[in-house]
Amino acid sequence: MYKVPYGKTEIEFDLLPGMKGTVIHSQPIPPLPNVSAAIDKALAEPVNSAPLRELARKRNTVCIVFTDITRACPDYLLIPPILSELHAAGVQKEDITLLCGTGLHRPSTYEEKVAKLGTHLVEKYHVVDNEPQKPADFVDLGQTDSGIPLSVNKIAYEADLLISTGIVEPHQYAGYSGARKTVAIGAASEQMIAYTHGPKMIDDPGTRLGKIRGNPFHEAITEAARRAGLRFTLNVVLDEEKRPVAIYGGEPEATFEKLATAAQRLYTVPVPHEYDVVVGGVGFPKDANLYQASRAPSYIFFAPTPVVKKGGVLITPARCEEGAGKGIGEQRFFEEMRSSPNVATLLEKMRQKGYQPGAQRAFIMAKVMEVNPVVIVGAEFPEIVRETKMIHAQTMEQALEFAVKHIGRPDLDVLTIPHALLTLPFVKG
Repeated sequence: MYKVPYGKTEIEFDLLPGMKGTVIHSQPIPPLPNVSAAIDKALAEPVNSAPLRELARKRNTVCIVFTDITRACPDYLLIPPILSELHAAGVQKEDITLLCGTGLHRPSTYEEKVAKLGTHLVEKYHVVDNEPQKPADFVDLGQTDSGIPLSVNKIAYEADLLISTGIVEPHQYAGYSGARKTVAIGAASEQMIAYTHGPKMIDDPGTRLGKIRGNPFHEAITEAARRAGLRFTLNVVLDEEKRPVAIYGGEPEATFEKLATAAQRLYTVPVPHEYDVVVGGVGFPKDANLYQASRAPSYIFFAPTPVVKKGGVLITPARCEEGAGKGIGEQRFFEEMRSSPNVATLLEKMRQKGYQPGAQRAFIMAKVMEVNPVVIVGAEFPEIVRETKMIHAQTMEQALEFAVKHIGRPDLDVLTIPHALLTLPFVKG
C-alpha cells in the first residue's frame, strides 16, 4: 500500500498487477529538539550580524515581511519572538507593520492571517497585504546590470528597519526560496514579477530547481532585497512533517547560505534510474488550487537530473478546491492554458509575444506536457483540469490505468514521491 498527501489527509493506493514500485523521502535529519530555544539563539547570536535587539535600537519604524498562506513557513512561531526583541529595544507597537508578501497571489483573508500569525497579532498590530497592481505603492529600485527592473513596496523601503521571515526549500526558479524572496517577490510590483517570471528568464538554463550559482533569477532577488534595505532575516528549513530542522537569523545573504546548505542536505535524494511513472504528492496548503498543485509535476520534470522517461506519465493527487486559483496570477495561468489549442502552440506564442505575470506557470506546464502527460487525481473541479490540457482521474487506479494505456505495457516502473516539493531526486552517476 502506498500513501501520498491529499489536502489535509492522504490517498492510499496499490499499484496495478505487473507494476514495480519505489518510494523515496527526503533525508532522515532529526528535527530541532527545542524550537523556541533555537529561535532565541538565532535572534541573540545571528549570522554575520549584530543581535536583532541592537539593530532595532533608535529605529522609529519597522516592517516585517512574512509569507502568505501558500507557504508553510511557521510565522506564528517566528514573528512573536521578533516582536519581543523589537519592543525590548524600545520600538512601539504602532510603529511596526506586518506586510504579507502575497506577490501576485490573491489577497489573504482574515482567517489566513490568523493562521499565519495568531489572533492576537492580527488584532493588535498593523497587518497589510502587498498589492502589486497599485504602482503608487512601490519604489523603483533601478535595474540590474542585465536590465531587470527592481521594485519594492514603499512600506518596506521606507521603514527604518526591514526584516523578513521565510522558509528555505526547493524553488522552481530561485533554486531555493528564502527570506530574500519573501521581500523581493512577495513585496514586489507587478512589473518586477512580470520580468523575473518572463520567458527569457525561465528559458535560461541557469534558472533551475535546486541551482543557486549562476542562476539569474536568484541573482535578481538577491539584488532586489539588497537595494530594498533588508537588514535581518529569520528563516527555517522544515522536514516532510513540517517540523523545523534548522533555524538561523541574521544578515540575509550569509543566513541564506547556511540554510541552503542544510536544505540541500535534507532534500536531495539519489535514485538508481529514470522511471516510467512518477507519482508526486503535494498536500495542504499547496494543493488548494491547480496553479500551486501543478508544481509537483513541474518540480519532478525539472529535477537536477531527469527522473521520468520521455513519454512517461506524471501523476499528482490534489483537491484543488479553489479550482485553478482565485488570484490574478492564477487566473492568467488558467486563461492561457484554456485558450490555446495545444501546448506546442502555447509555447510558441509565449516565446514570441511574452505573457503577463502569473501566466509563467502555463509556460512551465506547457514545457512539461510537451514531453510528459500530467494526470491530476481527485480534483473537485475536473473540468478545470481538462481545460488546462491536463488529464483528470477520479482515483489513483484510473490514473495508473491511463499510464498503462499511454505507455503501452503493464510492467511499469513507478516512483512515488510523497512530498514532491520537498524532495530533489537525481539519478546516481
